[in-house]
Amino acid sequence: MNGENAVAEKVVVVGAGVMGAGIAQVMALAGCEVVACDIDAEVLEKSQADVEHGRFGIRGAVERGKVTAEEADAALARLSFSQDRAEAAATADVVIEAVPERLDLKVRIFRELDQECPPHTILASNSSGYPVQALAAATDRPDKVVGWHWASPAPVMKLAEIVRCDATTDETVETVTRLAQQAGKNPVVIKDVANAWGYVSNRVYFAMIQEAQRVISEGVATHEQVDQIMTDCFRWPSGPFGMVAGAGSGWS
Repeated sequence: MNGENAVAEKVVVVGAGVMGAGIAQVMALAGCEVVACDIDAEVLEKSQADVEHGRFGIRGAVERGKVTAEEADAALARLSFSQDRAEAAATADVVIEAVPERLDLKVRIFRELDQECPPHTILASNSSGYPVQALAAATDRPDKVVGWHWASPAPVMKLAEIVRCDATTDETVETVTRLAQQAGKNPVVIKDVANAWGYVSNRVYFAMIQEAQRVISEGVATHEQVDQIMTDCFRWPSGPFGMVAGAGSGWS
């Protein structure tokens, strides 16, 4: 995963928390010019530190032999952090929204981005399961709205759920799919639905969590034992309860 022979779209990541920082890092390594935006200066400062020196940061990737020092330096040079979203959005080719999982917030952000971005800009959401059509309806460019669901930690996990609604064009899907491949992910294009939350990964995941919670409530095993059994049996990197903790607060 590096920027060699990459198409250098300008990517703006809106929301620089755990997921946003990881997404920005991956896209910079993939050869894109990236601006990570957040309204909170402290979040941006932490994001910048995590990208460079965090457990799954760029310098760690160099130490593990995943990228060269030259590739790391080039990626960091392509990545910037800003509180001025409108300025960054004004020249964006693709925006990846990674704000907290609240539908009202996401709808408002998409409505504002629709006004801030050039007509050609694709608006992608890292929502974990809200209908993409609800976000598309907030814009005057529903053909350029798509779901791009990542998994945590973004620099490691290969997931790329590309969620298209009826209005999403083939061109939009093809561009986002290409970018996901360029970033070293395994894109799978799925259909948006309005009557269920979670796309594919989280619909199955939450069914697992529900059963794991039932095991705990019945006194069959502890949280730690469930995690250990599932990692040993299925070779998952983390058990179900570890996944919940890591996705919410980062991977220490």
